[in-house]
Amino acid sequence: MGDGIGRYRGTESRLAQWFRRRSKPKPSAAELENGREKSILAVAAAGMPVAPAAYPVGYRCSCERIGCPTPARHPVSFAWQTQSTTDRAQIERWAKGHPEANFITATGMVHDVLDVPLAAGRAALERLLAEGAEVGPVSVSEAAEDRPDAGRMYFFTATRGTPEDEDEWWPCELDCHPETMDEHPGLRWHCRGSYVLVPPSRLPGDEGSQPVLSWLRGPEHALPEPLNLLEALTDACARHAAERAEQGESADHEIAWR
Repeated sequence: MGDGIGRYRGTESRLAQWFRRRSKPKPSAAELENGREKSILAVAAAGMPVAPAAYPVGYRCSCERIGCPTPARHPVSFAWQTQSTTDRAQIERWAKGHPEANFITATGMVHDVLDVPLAAGRAALERLLAEGAEVGPVSVSEAAEDRPDAGRMYFFTATRGTPEDEDEWWPCELDCHPETMDEHPGLRWHCRGSYVLVPPSRLPGDEGSQPVLSWLRGPEHALPEPLNLLEALTDACARHAAERAEQGESADHEIAWR
C-alpha cells in the first residue's frame, strides 16, 4: 500500500501502527509471557483449536531433528490433529509447562486460513476495508531484512466444510507448491489436514524480544466466508507476482507451514 495507508477510514490504525511497532519500548519477559498466554487463549475462545509447536533454540529447532525442514514451525506431536483443543485448562497447562513453545491452530475443522505474500496481503486488505467487506482475523509474519519478500499475511476465514464432491476440494497439499497453481500465484489455502502458527510465535534467529508473528486484526473478529475474500487476494497475488517477474525475481515457492 505504501503511501496509500490511511486513505480509507480505519486502515491507518490497523496497518500503519502495526508496521511502526518496532519503535515501541521492548516489553519485559513477564509481559511477553502474560501476553503470550492471553493471545493463545483468545484464539481458543474464538473456537479455533490449538496445540503446542516447536520453538527456536538460537538458529535451530527445539525438535533437534538434523536438517529440520520447518524449524519452529511444526507441531510437537504427530497427533496434533486429535490433540488440538479449545479447552482452557489444557491450554494453560501447555503454556505454563512449555513457556517457550510456539502454538499452531489446526485448520479445516472450524476455520481455514488464506496465506499470501505480505505485499499482496497489504494491498488486498486495503481494498477489502475500502469496499466495506467483512474481514476476520489477520496475522502477519515479518519480512527479514535480508529477505524482504519472505513476509506473509494470514487471513482467517470460516472453513469450507466437507464438500459432497471430493473432486471439488482444494487440498492444502497443493498449496505447498504454488508454482503449479498459476491461477493463484503465491496463495496457499490451509484447510483440512493443515495448520498455521498463531501469534505470538518466534522463529530461529529471533532474539526473543519481539515475536515475528503478530495479530493485525485479532481473533475476536468474526470469521468471514473465504470466497468473499478470494477475489481481492488472488488479484493482489497476481499483481505481486507480475511485479516480481518484472524485477527479475522468481515466484514465491516457499513451503507452507504444515
